[in-house]
Amino acid sequence: MSSTPGYTAPEGKSFLGHPRGLYMLFFAEMWERFSYYGMRALLVLYLTKHWLFSDGEASMVYGAYTALVYITPVIGGYLADKYLGQRKAVLYGAVLLTIGHFLMGFEGDGGGNSPALNAFWLALAFIIVGSGFLKANISVMVGQLYPRTDVRRDGAYTIFYMGINLGAFLGSLLCGYLGETYGWKYGFGAAGVGMLLGLIVFVIGKPSLQGHGESSNPAKLRERVMGLPFEWLLYGLGIVIVLVCWWMVQNQAIVGWALGVAGAILLAYVIRIAVTRLDRHARDRVFAAMILMIGSVLFWALFEQAGSSLNLYTDRYVDRNMMGWEVPASMFQSINAAYIILLAPVFAWLWTTLGRRGLEPSAPAKFGLAMVQLGAGFLVLVAGAAAVATGNMTPVMFIFLIYLLHTTGELCLSPVGLSAMNRLAPAHMASLIMGSWFFASATGNFVAGLIAAATGSEAASGEGAAQQVVLDVYSRIGWIAIAVGIGFVLISPLIKRLMHLDTLKDDDHVLAGEAELAEPQAAGINTSTERKDY
Repeated sequence: MSSTPGYTAPEGKSFLGHPRGLYMLFFAEMWERFSYYGMRALLVLYLTKHWLFSDGEASMVYGAYTALVYITPVIGGYLADKYLGQRKAVLYGAVLLTIGHFLMGFEGDGGGNSPALNAFWLALAFIIVGSGFLKANISVMVGQLYPRTDVRRDGAYTIFYMGINLGAFLGSLLCGYLGETYGWKYGFGAAGVGMLLGLIVFVIGKPSLQGHGESSNPAKLRERVMGLPFEWLLYGLGIVIVLVCWWMVQNQAIVGWALGVAGAILLAYVIRIAVTRLDRHARDRVFAAMILMIGSVLFWALFEQAGSSLNLYTDRYVDRNMMGWEVPASMFQSINAAYIILLAPVFAWLWTTLGRRGLEPSAPAKFGLAMVQLGAGFLVLVAGAAAVATGNMTPVMFIFLIYLLHTTGELCLSPVGLSAMNRLAPAHMASLIMGSWFFASATGNFVAGLIAAATGSEAASGEGAAQQVVLDVYSRIGWIAIAVGIGFVLISPLIKRLMHLDTLKDDDHVLAGEAELAEPQAAGINTSTERKDY
């Protein structure tokens, strides 16, 4: 066993210093991300070229869709915490996702009046709800494999994030190539096959979880309500939510209002629990998590231009000829994932090494650094386009550069944010806080659609003018991101103070702020199953 402070030996069998369950979750999530990012690489191009949506309309659909993908984990996380457990929630989500991705293969004749458009909306709805049951809960399952003070946690989440991006890299390349070269249905069909493989890996790999992620109240799931087991009623509720999302994704303005109302309710609910049911340190940690969530909204609003406005910019204004082959624009979506595969081990090593020496930047400081790099990426692209003059094709090297800076920023924020949410959340709120993290991402994705719609060039006359509209927006948001990032770095010591890392304990010692909630018989709760190591 290592003598490093905070290190705990792996529970059960391990591989390369981590529980084997981590690698099973790695591969399951890899195939799920293969399908998601493969479809995402094609979506805006599919909307503008096949269904003939305008840039603005396509961007709003993209923003509403990705927002719903990130808001539904609040529901999935709650149902997993309260009833299903994370494992069953992930399994159900994988089934819905498989159905949704295969439905994307029905492309019809295109245009705005094809009956196949309804199948497209339904496919998006299945993918949205499936992601809701899977996303937050599979991330929580990674945390369940480790004590909360284990120094390997950031490294584990970075390894897990590599799985996400290996799937994203392969999915963007293969689905993008097949979709733009041979037909949309082939690209979307490949995404469906990838999701099916993810489902199979998760089912076969159940033993490696060593009992983590199971329901805290299995007796409730077996209760019969209206002649059916309560568990099956929860699955039926999932189908009802699919129908609701089918309607909402076609009415993007409703999504914006829903985000505002749901955000206010969620914020009030989390604050009420923090103020009335937690002690000062636990409450402050929840507040620190909420501040990080707010910062993530801006980050994702700008970062998610990759799948919308930046995808269209690459298609129209970038010289994509490489070694005599004009690379399909959707395949450039793989660059971000490729960089993460290469750089994630470096960042995992860097954070662990600095942490052991007491030099690691705090999570809030990392968030600020992420925003500075994000803004710099946009400004690099603007400078590259200006160097060859507006109206000329932007050299492809600047696409590689913007993705490089956005990737280093992402590695400073996303895996660190996942780990911070898991560490700061009281055990009984783990999936709720993780779901709230994805809710913040949902808000960022919807705002991303609004920003991308602002880059729409329908009103501009001439290609040069249309390109300049995009570059002007990129210049403004680039400087805003840098300014906010610097501000975050400056206030990071105050946020770190709220995290109370010096008093953080593993969950086998009941936290003082949760003692009232953890009295075993008072609420009829089996604390041995509810209070697992998150």
